[in-house]
Amino acid sequence: MSSFDRRTVLISLVALAGCGFTPAYGPGGTGAALRGKVEIAAPKGRQSYNLSNRLIDQFGPTETPLYRLSYDITTEENDIGLTRDGDINRYHITGTVKFTLSDIATGRTLLDSSTSNFTSYSATGNSVDTLTATRDAYERLMTILADQMVSEIIATVELPS
Repeated sequence: MSSFDRRTVLISLVALAGCGFTPAYGPGGTGAALRGKVEIAAPKGRQSYNLSNRLIDQFGPTETPLYRLSYDITTEENDIGLTRDGDINRYHITGTVKFTLSDIATGRTLLDSSTSNFTSYSATGNSVDTLTATRDAYERLMTILADQMVSEIIATVELPS
């Protein structure tokens, strides 16, 4: 017998409705309210370009900007894999994004926060392989950080009515 049935789902939905749960992208949700309304700071390099593109994917292209999202990216790369000969064959990249979401009309800061994460890549093979792996790792890191930013913004920001 399955422990999952319709009654469990219905009771869960009633409980969520009672606590004020609303879907982030549903009517009245923060995600839906921000769609096409967030002006994202212009990129200044490869990393910020990747971060900015992912943010645009998440928030949608700006139609009528009501909010401004500014950010500052820092990364640090460390070698973590060494061969017996002392050659480095694996790198670990840590990234942090400090970001601010503000109301364009009032200038009021709605969220001032930061997020961080890491990724790594292998530096084996020729120089073209290593360059490609490096770029891919930084792009993955910017995608992870952008997704974390969007999740935090949607979860914590209370938009003015």
